[in-house]
Formats: sequence, structure tokens, C-alpha cells
Amino acid sequence: MIGTVARVVLGVLFLASGALKLRDPSWPGAAQAMGAPRWSVWFIAPAEIVLGAGLAAGLAEPWPAWLALGVLAAFSAALARVLRRPLADRPACACFGRWSAKPVGAGSLLRNGGLAVLAVAALF
Repeated sequence: MIGTVARVVLGVLFLASGALKLRDPSWPGAAQAMGAPRWSVWFIAPAEIVLGAGLAAGLAEPWPAWLALGVLAAFSAALARVLRRPLADRPACACFGRWSAKPVGAGSLLRNGGLAVLAVAALF
């Protein structure tokens, strides 16, 4: 039961994140400022939507939860790299598009940690 709830919640969050990125015309620039390679920017939001749909629908369990953990680890690595910059040089984290655009901080990593806990719970 807990795994199902965690999987659906995580799926909805990935769906929302991808959709909000697609709606935000400034997101590609924000992604590049965070260190995303130019070639990958077009791919990130649609991939989040597909991953979110797979999680929410319970398709191919447990692989979407494992993939979500990998994606969150990659995003967390990018956040940690940005956290080494002086506060004035930190780009806005637009992880949920314009809705969440504020300079990267420790809260950004904590949020990803919470999402990773959901991903682990979705495995069970």
C-alpha cells in the first residue's frame, strides 16, 4: 500500500515537473545555467513526463522507481555542483518551471532527498 501511494505521488510530481518545464520558455536557459548540456535540454522535460506516467500507472514495476532514483541522483549531483558557487552566482532552480524558480540552496537538495525516499518506498 505505501509503495503504491509513493509510486503514484512520485509519478504525479514527475509529470508536473516535466509539464511545468515545457510551459516555461525560460527553462532551457535555466537548465543550461545549471550545467545541463545543450543537447539534453530538449529531452529532460519529456523524459520526466514519460517517467511520471510510468510511475503513476505502475508500468514495468519496479524499473520506473529505479530510474527515478537515478534521475534524482543526477539532478542532485548538478545541484551539489551549483551549491559550490557563491550565492550571487547560483542560477535559479527551475525544477518545476517558473513556479519554483529561486536560487539553488540546501532546500533544493533536501527536496530531492525527500523525492528519493518516495522512490525507495515505491520499490516496496
